[in-house]
Amino acid sequence: MGLLAMPGRRERPMRAPSSWKYLAGCGFLFALYSLALFVGVGRVGDRTQVLEIGLVNYLWPTLTILLSLVLLRRHARVWLVPATILALAGVFLVLTQGADISWSGFAGHVGRAPLAYGLGLVAAVSWGLYSNLARRWAGGSDAGGVYFFIPLTGVALLVLRLFRPEASTWNAAVVGELVLMSAANTAAYLLWDSSMRKGDVVLVTSCSYFTPLLSTLFSCLYLGVSAGSRIWIGCALIIAGSLLSWRSIKEKEP
Repeated sequence: MGLLAMPGRRERPMRAPSSWKYLAGCGFLFALYSLALFVGVGRVGDRTQVLEIGLVNYLWPTLTILLSLVLLRRHARVWLVPATILALAGVFLVLTQGADISWSGFAGHVGRAPLAYGLGLVAAVSWGLYSNLARRWAGGSDAGGVYFFIPLTGVALLVLRLFRPEASTWNAAVVGELVLMSAANTAAYLLWDSSMRKGDVVLVTSCSYFTPLLSTLFSCLYLGVSAGSRIWIGCALIIAGSLLSWRSIKEKEP
């Protein structure tokens, strides 16, 4: 490309692969997301509350898109609002199949465990910020910091574990599942970070509304549970909301 540059035109220097701002800021947000979600889920007492915190956490795709309007100076069209409502309604149907979740019950649970639900929201905001700031601070870079962020998070969780001891059971099945989950999570984080730095942020984030759907379907397969009609209705709403969300944001950054 340098040979094709116009004579006398000074090429803009390439951005450093991993700036200190990206490593420190995004590394902190990466660890904060995991810690907030881990502690938040650990402070509730039943499945319904875990699902509710999951719903709060799954605000992160919406927050990522909304924050991109400010942090990446994107511009939204008017149908972003109905698109967001459709996608969130789909996520709600997928995650709450078979669970008795109502607004009054949710409000009551928040009142009894505000810290847990607040941490779920902190996790959602943290991931939304991380996704946008990775693009802003290391956009176009071929080198990411996930290999640094994951050990940092692991150390933070280990320290937290020392202060919150609990019974553990180890066997071959547990170790095997742990290895598979670790490999899958590492690959997912690496791909997400790369997508946020070099890909179409809005398109990838819009597709991320499918995360709870895929997670629920895999859980159904793993546990031998049949998927109910709410999953497929939720899937249709997610598809509609995702497509509208993607098309509602101008594709090019200024």
